[in-house]
Amino acid sequence: MQAQVLRLLACHAGGVYVDCTVGEGGHALGMLERVGPRGRVVGIDRDRAALEVAAARLRSAGADGPRVDLVHGNYADLDAILGHLGIAAVDGVLFDLGASSLQFNDAARGFAYNLDGPLDMRYDRTAGPSAADLVNSLDAAGLASIIRRYGEERWAARIARFIVEARRRSRIERTGQLAEAVKSAIPAAARRRGPHPARRTFQALRIAVNGELASLEAALPAAVSVTAPGACICVISFHSLEDRIVKRFFRGLEGECRCPPGLPVCGCGARAVARVLTAHPIVPDESEVEANPRARSALLRAVERRG
Repeated sequence: MQAQVLRLLACHAGGVYVDCTVGEGGHALGMLERVGPRGRVVGIDRDRAALEVAAARLRSAGADGPRVDLVHGNYADLDAILGHLGIAAVDGVLFDLGASSLQFNDAARGFAYNLDGPLDMRYDRTAGPSAADLVNSLDAAGLASIIRRYGEERWAARIARFIVEARRRSRIERTGQLAEAVKSAIPAAARRRGPHPARRTFQALRIAVNGELASLEAALPAAVSVTAPGACICVISFHSLEDRIVKRFFRGLEGECRCPPGLPVCGCGARAVARVLTAHPIVPDESEVEANPRARSALLRAVERRG
């Protein structure tokens, strides 16, 4: 959805923009082409491999150099990262959430249920427990809670029981083992329709491993605090959990009262600090979905910072 994002960000010469999930550098390259020699783009990613790919792509396009800062970090720390770079305010911020094709297509990263590889799922492979650590250490109740909450999976309790039973026979270290345990837990009638039976469980574990929703909830206010008047904040989400957080937060920026119903006078002090630019989320067109099937669930929302 690069064209839609760049249109909303309205990147201008000399501007400063942040791609909080730089990935392979596609959006960052588009920003750099528009800000000119006096502009600046900051790309953040928790995945060092992604940063290396982005750096190579920008370099091959002649768009690297002092105009670009590629930072290994979590976008939850956006304000601190920009402070370290000496940037007080920016003209636009993009969040392209979730795992990228670069990660899904690499079996060694453990994100894909249809590729056998180590059960890792960490964006930053130097920090925190892996998916294998969670799968082999949590009890059935803990696993079910993650799968239900982050995967919105109706068979969460049954899947958790089957995982615990499978790991009694052998520690679950690979994506293929986990996918098979999940598949066996879901009744055959339920497996005949819809996506792969392990999709929701893999999504849930990835979110839990990387603390994705907590990072998003911390990053959105940070983005508001670092944007200049007139700046745009764009978020591309890929499932309802993310989109609900973004929608609710953006609505709050318009000054929507958060008081309990029935109070005679507003006491929450809500005030408008931004204007929602997308009354309904923008979705990819057919050509983009055909070129990149993973884009089919993308939802783009944006707000403009007020003075």
